[in-house]
Amino acid sequence: MQTLRSLLPLSVLALSTSLCMGAQLSSDAKASIPRDVQQVISVDYRAMQNSTAAMELKDRVLPPELKRLESALKTSGLKVDQDADVLTFAAFRDGSTQHIVGVAQGQFRTREIMANFVKNKIKPVVVRNNSIYPMGSNGMSVVFMNQTTMVFGEKDAVMAAVDARDGMTPNFLSNGEMTGEMLSVEDKAVWSLLDQKGTQTMMRSVLGDAAQLADYDTVRNRMKSSRYTMDFQNGVKFDMAVVMSDSMTAATCATLLKGVSILKKTQGNPLEKTALDQTTIDSNAGTLTISYSSSDSQFASLLSSSLFQQVVR
Repeated sequence: MQTLRSLLPLSVLALSTSLCMGAQLSSDAKASIPRDVQQVISVDYRAMQNSTAAMELKDRVLPPELKRLESALKTSGLKVDQDADVLTFAAFRDGSTQHIVGVAQGQFRTREIMANFVKNKIKPVVVRNNSIYPMGSNGMSVVFMNQTTMVFGEKDAVMAAVDARDGMTPNFLSNGEMTGEMLSVEDKAVWSLLDQKGTQTMMRSVLGDAAQLADYDTVRNRMKSSRYTMDFQNGVKFDMAVVMSDSMTAATCATLLKGVSILKKTQGNPLEKTALDQTTIDSNAGTLTISYSSSDSQFASLLSSSLFQQVVR
């Protein structure tokens, strides 16, 4: 589950950006993600780059695996910082192996990039009509699906993405449950989807010690999927929905979370208690809902708290 844990802090990273456009995936981007996805996170990359707060927060929470991907992009000469509009990370399973693949969307200067590859005598691995180029000596690779979509990551992850896009293996578009969930979030500036196993891992982290209780064993296997979005038009707003198999399970999980919140309030400082007071936990029609809202300044102060560190750990 290490791969999923490395992606979870990205949801917190997104909370510091001021975004207004939806981070939608193109058809090529969706087709480039293998079907067996555990988590997808999509952000407005341009807005993130333009936000000082976002970059500071990124430095705090970005895990090593994603720092490697970001470093590979910056040192590759691809100028993704300038050209990318939407950046998506997907954790997926390839048999018993887990991978992370990145998909960048924008208007890329492919002609210049290819000329640079030729100039530096960088030779690609050709797979059908795809040219997969190494990105320096860091073990990363990149392939351009077209002028607006590039896929990057470790070579095996990129190869899996190429096979998915070419129809050699099932891709994200054939995952009816996940694509159905995406319909309700893809117009948001920042959004994420988790499958059943990803949801179970995430909820175990959120519940902490309460996940050891018998009640959690009852509800864990009834968690189907989850999604969350961020809104920044008036302060910071975070909304999560965890889809359960039935209303009783959703209500039980909500009760567990409320108990955790009460416990945290007794242990936290005034700032953390205020944050928990601004968090609403409820259930409706088989779905557990968690909502948090605050002003920008309140959230900025929360970053240094022990509660925040526990969330992004």
